[in-house]
Amino acid sequence: MNNKFYSLIALIFVMHISAGHHEGGHMHGNSEAWEIETYTSSAPDFIGDFATVISASGKVLREGTNGWTCLPFIPMPKMGFKSANEAAPACADANAVAWADAYINQTTPKIENDGWIWMIHGDTGVDNFRPYSEGDKENTDPEDWIYSGSHLMLMPKDPSSMDGISTDFTTGAPYVMMKGTPFVHLMIPLEGYYDYQPESAPK
Repeated sequence: MNNKFYSLIALIFVMHISAGHHEGGHMHGNSEAWEIETYTSSAPDFIGDFATVISASGKVLREGTNGWTCLPFIPMPKMGFKSANEAAPACADANAVAWADAYINQTTPKIENDGWIWMIHGDTGVDNFRPYSEGDKENTDPEDWIYSGSHLMLMPKDPSSMDGISTDFTTGAPYVMMKGTPFVHLMIPLEGYYDYQPESAPK
C-alpha cells in the first residue's frame, strides 16, 4: 500500500468520525515522536511496534510491516492532545479500515473477513445505539451513553452473527453496539474499561 492510501485512511477516520472537534492545525501540536508512541500503544506491543503510523494530519509517520494501521480518531487541537485518551487512538487491520470506509460513506460494509480495532486508550464517548453520534452526549439518552476505556472491537463480516448478543454495557462482558444497523459491532471491554464512566461498571 502507498502513502496516498494511508493518507486516505487517516482522512476517513479524522474528517467524519471526529467532525465538530477540530480546533486548529497540526503545526503547534504534539511531536511526531509523541504521536508514534501514543498511537501504537493503542494496541499491544506485538501489533503496534510493527504497524503503519499515520499522524493527525494524515501524514505517514512510519511504514509498517504487519498490515495494521495506528492513528487518532480525533483531529489534533491547535496546542496538541493533552492525553492519549483525548486523541482516541486506534490500531485497525485492513478489514476494519474497509468497514470504517463504509461507515463514513454511509454504505453497507462489505469486508473479506471480520475486522479488528484495538483502542487501549479508550474513546471519547458515543451513543450505544445510534451511528454518527461520536461526542454527541447532549443528544443522547443518559442510559445509552458510554464513554469507553480500554477495549477491543470486532467488526463482523456477517452482521447477523451479532444477533442475540446483549447490548448491555454494564456487565463487563462483550456487548453489541449499533444493533439493528449495518454498522453493528462487538465491543470487548478490557481492564480499565470503566475508568471514564465508573457509574456504568458492574455492581
